[in-house]
Amino acid sequence: MRVAVISDVHGNAFALGAVLDDLRDAAPDVVCNLGDQVEGAANPALAYQLQVKLGAVEVRGNNEEKLWPNGRRNPLSQKYGAWLEQQLSPEALARLAALPLTARVEDVLACHGTPTSAWDSLLWVWESTSQGGFYRSRDPRELRRMLEPLSAGVVVCGHTHRAGSTRVGDTLVVNAGSVSDQVDGDPRARWTLLERRSGRWTADFRAVPYAIAAATHWAAEHSPFGKGQAALLESGEMTVRGEAALTAGGP
Repeated sequence: MRVAVISDVHGNAFALGAVLDDLRDAAPDVVCNLGDQVEGAANPALAYQLQVKLGAVEVRGNNEEKLWPNGRRNPLSQKYGAWLEQQLSPEALARLAALPLTARVEDVLACHGTPTSAWDSLLWVWESTSQGGFYRSRDPRELRRMLEPLSAGVVVCGHTHRAGSTRVGDTLVVNAGSVSDQVDGDPRARWTLLERRSGRWTADFRAVPYAIAAATHWAAEHSPFGKGQAALLESGEMTVRGEAALTAGGP
């Protein structure tokens, strides 16, 4: 069985289009979409349409929860929300807001952050410091306690924009990385192919070039967020200062 996983598209239709071309060549049996679908400024309406057409198994991200009443936490997030309401229909936004927290495909459990929260992170935990903070690996004993009750062959998540995996007992734990808004200095779009052979799951992390200049041009022409979008997409370095950087309302 082959499961294609995308996460954190963040409204970047240009990155998503390149990922989908690569994904189709892999001929997966099913696609999982781990959320944060439209909160970004590189043609989110088209990004939404492309994701709907996938017919993927979907879960909500923290950015989908911003679409709930009183879900936006600060002025930047509220500014993004007002702009997104001009880009997508009320029906589309309502559908995103109503996505489930988790979903299963056979023995694969999909979530955005953790199985109990779209805002927390599974493989890495944020540690605040006087200089801002950093991500550390979650204590493996704590991770085991979180995963053992799930009885899953794979638990796959997103949210932190960091691709990686580990094994906890018989469970493969995977962060699929992000289609848009990278953090490691490599601006290419990411997705992950899960494959089960002879009862054992593996993860193949993919990185796909895309038309970054076209994405930043669209954002500059059609949104008030062009400058920030260009800095983010061109550098592949999202500045992370705790939860605020992942949830403030920017990409």
